[in-house]
Amino acid sequence: MAIEFGEIEEVVLTDIWPHEATDFTPWLAQNVDALGAALGLELELVRTEAAVGGFSCDILAKDLGANRLVVIENQIKPTDHDHLGKLITYASGLGGEAIVWVAKKLRDEHRQAIEWLNERTKPGTDFWGVEIKVIKIGDSRPAFQFQVVAAPFEGETSNPTPPPDPGGETPLSELYRGYFQRLINELRDAHHFTNAQVAQPQSWYAFSSGAAGLNYVAAFGRNRVTVHLAIQFGTAAENKAYFDLLLQDQTAIEQELGVADGELVWERMDDRQMSRVSLYQTGSIRDDTQALLDTHNWMVANLLKFKKVFGPRLHPILHQVRPRD
Repeated sequence: MAIEFGEIEEVVLTDIWPHEATDFTPWLAQNVDALGAALGLELELVRTEAAVGGFSCDILAKDLGANRLVVIENQIKPTDHDHLGKLITYASGLGGEAIVWVAKKLRDEHRQAIEWLNERTKPGTDFWGVEIKVIKIGDSRPAFQFQVVAAPFEGETSNPTPPPDPGGETPLSELYRGYFQRLINELRDAHHFTNAQVAQPQSWYAFSSGAAGLNYVAAFGRNRVTVHLAIQFGTAAENKAYFDLLLQDQTAIEQELGVADGELVWERMDDRQMSRVSLYQTGSIRDDTQALLDTHNWMVANLLKFKKVFGPRLHPILHQVRPRD
């Protein structure tokens, strides 16, 4: 039987987003996770129109894996010198360490500028150029595509200078990087839990929950490991209010997680801005291969449980604390 194929057509961007500021920027902010997937980063929206003096950065986001700010400047036209200047101004004014330029077309001279910046800036400061296209086949619904056309050099992406190890041993950072790279790979490829691609030389990794400031964290501590829900979306008062509302559902949450009485630790942490809900077990990054594999499997299983159990509760409680959100 002959198969009839349709032709891919490129849609004019202004047919989808008539105005850059009022249409495209809000859409991109709502889909910052999809942009992150194209970059291999776990991105979370911080805010739009972030003020820098008398100017405003289109989108300010957070790279959860590296705990750094991401400056995003967007256009629905080909790149121009004006936006290149804005990009650098916003990055310096906001302290951005990951800088992303999204446009209909990245001109050759601007792609070269991105590459030049990546060559000459300090490690941990990364620049990307991304083209966006919208396509359809016949009368199908339109679909968007992000194409990365300029990026940090392979092997240097998203690697901020690691914090000093307790004993000043660089190999310890590499142990963490290798461990979390394997964890990220399984969660992404086998479970579609994350879009993250690159691990960092640090003892923890934060994964987006889909609700800004509410993240699933896997971490090594002092002779123990943890999986926890980190509550740090707002002020200390807002975080504590959120924690208290979540705590009202403690019995059901613990039953759904299948944990023993007292195993799930509810940490209000009144002396800190954040709160968290945690599971712990013994473990160390210096454990032998089998013990690290057991820790890996424990983290995977419990991160998946946390997403299943906490996920449906996160936004409803957030709306109680912040009715405007």
